[in-house]
Amino acid sequence: MHWDDLRVFLDVVRQPRLEQTAAKLNLDATTISRKLKRLETDLGVTLFERTRRGHVLTPSGEKLAKQVENIESLAFDIEARNAGDRAASGRIRLGVPEGVGTKIIAPALSEFKQLHPQINVDLIALSGFVSVPKREADMSLLLTRPTAGRLKIRRLSNYSLGLFGSEQYLASTRPISAAQDLNEHILIGYVDDLIYSSQLRYFSDLLPDRTPDLCSTSINAQLEMVKSGAGLGILPRFMALQDPSLVEIFPDSFRLGRTFWLAVHEDVAALKRNRLISDFLAKTLSSLA
Repeated sequence: MHWDDLRVFLDVVRQPRLEQTAAKLNLDATTISRKLKRLETDLGVTLFERTRRGHVLTPSGEKLAKQVENIESLAFDIEARNAGDRAASGRIRLGVPEGVGTKIIAPALSEFKQLHPQINVDLIALSGFVSVPKREADMSLLLTRPTAGRLKIRRLSNYSLGLFGSEQYLASTRPISAAQDLNEHILIGYVDDLIYSSQLRYFSDLLPDRTPDLCSTSINAQLEMVKSGAGLGILPRFMALQDPSLVEIFPDSFRLGRTFWLAVHEDVAALKRNRLISDFLAKTLSSLA
């Protein structure tokens, strides 16, 4: 039995569609399929059912997955205990919401790489979350504190949001002097049924009687719509205040607070590289509060 086949097996468990696992491992789907069949032959069991949803574990596959995860956990523990004073190295897969990932974390990685040249980072910036329990990432930045799973949780920073419009838009539309005036304006926000976190339901907190007129699943797209003069949007202030052409409306009364949490799988939390980037993220995001 080949240990490499077991590692590929575990990746398929965590990402059942072979084409996505292939992209992660830099292998072709045929090679992955061949490794899985070889493992099934070596063990004399069927590990997966091949379905339209991808590879689904059989009972034998579930049993093996738990065993291989235990081996993986032991390997991580050995690495953490024997790292000593050696320079931290290896690769970190970090999942982040796209707004803070694009505007804050991506520019900061230059400094991190200079400090720790032997650590490589996969920054996964999405309109959604990658799962740490499923090992889609080593750690993930979240908007809500997780309550389940084998995770180490760290509160990183609070941040605030406000209502913004471009100078161009505000100059060409009716003046806004009271909250009811907003009924005459175009609002920009998330696609309601595709919101991936309750913490993104900004309008239910600030403008419960209004539904956005222009919607996107992407906060970066919403920012670009506001900048172009398409309407008003509720935006993270760490994004909007970077653009001098944007004006905050009712800054004293229309303000929301949110929190970033960092979730790290227990098995890898003690690794030196993960501790270093956790501290770096806390320092980088501290200015958002």
